[in-house]
Amino acid sequence: MRVAVLGATGNAGSAVLRALAADSAVDSVLGLARRLPDPTAEPFAGADWATFDVGEETSSATEEDALVDRLAATLAGVDAVVHLAWLIQPNRDRGLLRRANVDGTRRVALAVARAGVAHLVVASSVGAYTPVSDDVPRDESWPTGGVPTSHYSVDKAAQERVLDAFVAAHPEVVVTRLRPSLIFQADAGAEIGRYFLGSLVPRRLLAPGVLPALPAPRGLRLQVTHADDVARAYVAAVTHRERAHGAFNVAADPVLSGDDLARIVDHGRLLELPVGLVRGVLALAYQARLVPTDPGWLDMGMGAPVMDSSRARADLGWSPVHDAPSVLRAMLEGLAGRRGLASAPMRPEG
Repeated sequence: MRVAVLGATGNAGSAVLRALAADSAVDSVLGLARRLPDPTAEPFAGADWATFDVGEETSSATEEDALVDRLAATLAGVDAVVHLAWLIQPNRDRGLLRRANVDGTRRVALAVARAGVAHLVVASSVGAYTPVSDDVPRDESWPTGGVPTSHYSVDKAAQERVLDAFVAAHPEVVVTRLRPSLIFQADAGAEIGRYFLGSLVPRRLLAPGVLPALPAPRGLRLQVTHADDVARAYVAAVTHRERAHGAFNVAADPVLSGDDLARIVDHGRLLELPVGLVRGVLALAYQARLVPTDPGWLDMGMGAPVMDSSRARADLGWSPVHDAPSVLRAMLEGLAGRRGLASAPMRPEG
């Protein structure tokens, strides 16, 4: 089996490369990215590589069609495509984000059909779901309406509509949608720091045990999953195509409360703050360009449903190896250590 991975150089992509390399059913891997990694460094060394920008700007229907044709030609001979390519920054350039994320997914899907690829596996997200105000676990039937104030969530919901239309138009292609929780690994520390904290937040303060107390919005709870566990879900979908139709939630246990976060981040002391206060401070900091994270990320985090991952466990045989507390702890250590890998999005800091 030959598998192509778009967005193979980031947090999830690097883990998917490791998981594909470990699976005997996979003979070869084609990695596609806007900027190529060091092809001699792990986990990038085992793949063939090609450059492609799914968010390339076009000015006519003819150029758009030619772009899809170029991608289809690149995918010739591939058995499955894993589409992970997604821009998180720059927040302020909505045109670029929409083109890369929503139009990019449409382009990949059309190229898959033109190339005759039998299986498309797409990275959706918990962020695609309609927000909730409780902790009742939701399965994949929960609506994917998104959070209106979060550009990430709006685009993930729009991506779901692109896939709905593609499934209706191309029933010959098996389409799998994975909806993971937050995805962490120690080697993504530098990448996560750049995307969400910026240059002014001292990384050393985030090492477990440094802060005297954890300030957090009241009611915060998180699901986090190790990148390698998420990657195994992608590979399980690829290698079990006959059981991989539709959507799959992917999240490790347990759900982390504010008290859990405080025990992991500092000394177990939680300072709960009104959500409105936290949002206001974040909005001011974002407007002043002190942080790269806009308030929509907080809105999405507070409204995200707790996901029930029973379908992935039953139909794909998936289960996480890492529990949520260990995943968060590893990510914090990676943040403090500015850890990364030999690719443009994951390059170490310092």
